[in-house]
Amino acid sequence: MARRSEFEQLLDEANSVPTTGWDFSWFDGRATEERPSWAYSRSLTRRIENSHTLLELQTGGGERLAEILSGVKRRPGTIVATEGWSPNAALAKVNLAAYDVSVLKLDDKASLPLPDNAFELVCARHPTTTRWEEIARVLRPGGIFFTQQIGPGTNRELTEFLMGPQPISTSQSPQQAANLAAHAGLEVIDLREESLSVVFFDVGAVVYFLRKVIWTVPDFTVEKYRNRLFALHEHIQQYGDFQSRARRFLIEARKPI
Repeated sequence: MARRSEFEQLLDEANSVPTTGWDFSWFDGRATEERPSWAYSRSLTRRIENSHTLLELQTGGGERLAEILSGVKRRPGTIVATEGWSPNAALAKVNLAAYDVSVLKLDDKASLPLPDNAFELVCARHPTTTRWEEIARVLRPGGIFFTQQIGPGTNRELTEFLMGPQPISTSQSPQQAANLAAHAGLEVIDLREESLSVVFFDVGAVVYFLRKVIWTVPDFTVEKYRNRLFALHEHIQQYGDFQSRARRFLIEARKPI
C-alpha cells in the first residue's frame, strides 16, 4: 500500500505542473537528457551575432531564444518568432519583449506571412513540421537555415513500454530532411545525427514529460495508462531508473546566391 501511495503522490504532483512553454527545469534531479555534441545553442549564437535579420520558427515560450539574445555580442536589427500554440505564443511575447522580437501567432503548417528574401538566418529547434519551400522563400540569397530536429525512433523505449511495439516513421529522418531541403532549392552544407541517453528517475518525471512532449504517446492520459505507469514505477523502484534514447539531427542549409 505504501508503494501504491507513493505512486499516486508522484502522479498527482506531475499532473499539477503547468506545461506551458519549454522550460524543463522541473526535471532537475528527476530526469536527464544527454546533449548533442554540436551544442546547438552555442552554434546558433555565433550565427545570430553575424546576422542582421533573424526568424525563429516554433519558438515555444521563447525561453531559449531569450536566453541566447541576452548573451549575444550583437543582436540582429530585425527579429521575428512564430509559435502555433496560443498559451506559448502569449508567453513568448512576454519573454521576448525586452529584445524587440515580433512574435507571430501562426499555425505550424501555415504559410509564413512574411516577404520573400527577408531573412539572413532562419532557425528552428525541434519543430513539429518544416515548411521547406516557405523557408527557402523567406531566406535571402546566401541565407542560412539552421535547425536541430527530432529523429525517428526518439524515446522508442518509453513509447513501447507503455504502448507495445510501434512502427518507426522515416518521414523525419535526416536523409529525408536533406532531400526535402534540396527539393526546395537549398544547399545542405551540414548534416549530423546522434543517439543520446535519456534517464528518468521517477514516474512523475515520465508523466510530466508525456504531458509536455505529446507526440511520444499521442493518446496519453494518466487514467488510460495507469497500469503501465505503475509497472514503470515498479521498474524504477527495482532498477533505480528508466532509460531511453533520444535521436537528434542537425541540418544546416544555404540558399544559393
